[in-house]
Amino acid sequence: MTPAHFGTAAWVLTVVAWYVIRYPFERRAKRGRVAKTKRGAAETLRMAISLTGLGILPGIFAATGFPRFATYQPSMLQIGLGVVAAAVALVLFRLTHKALGKMWSVSLDIRDSHRLVTDGIYGRLRHPMYSAFWTMALAQALLVPNLVAGLAGLVGFGILFAFRIGPEERMMEETFGEDYRAYRRRTARIIPGVF
Repeated sequence: MTPAHFGTAAWVLTVVAWYVIRYPFERRAKRGRVAKTKRGAAETLRMAISLTGLGILPGIFAATGFPRFATYQPSMLQIGLGVVAAAVALVLFRLTHKALGKMWSVSLDIRDSHRLVTDGIYGRLRHPMYSAFWTMALAQALLVPNLVAGLAGLVGFGILFAFRIGPEERMMEETFGEDYRAYRRRTARIIPGVF
């Protein structure tokens, strides 16, 4: 098996694991009542762009090899770094879901009886789910040996992050007031001690 084939297979397995982690939370969230939401056309567009970059384009490449002009032969070192990044992304993803429990939502929602989660991984980061997605996008760039499909995750998720983080933090401040402002002062957004 070539490094390119191994990297693509590792990316596919990572995506499968990603959805296995998320599935029970997604099912539970559908049953919960949403008290306040910021969903709408802008959020739908952000989600579609992110899904295209993190799922659709690399999925097309994995299934068909398209676009062939952007394909290259990666080194085993690159693929090894990609596997490590994928493992870190999956651990972060699982920790965020575990900490959020019933408070989890795929979008910008506040649930009935919503509480501000500040324990577990949320004790150090306000948005560790985004940390997981950034790490997943990095893993994709390293594992998928195609300049278009591999880098699409960084671009797609980057657009979602850039245009969603502000509205999300405003919604949390509106809901939790001084508790959220104090939490924001003592935590980083996505990288402990940095940002």
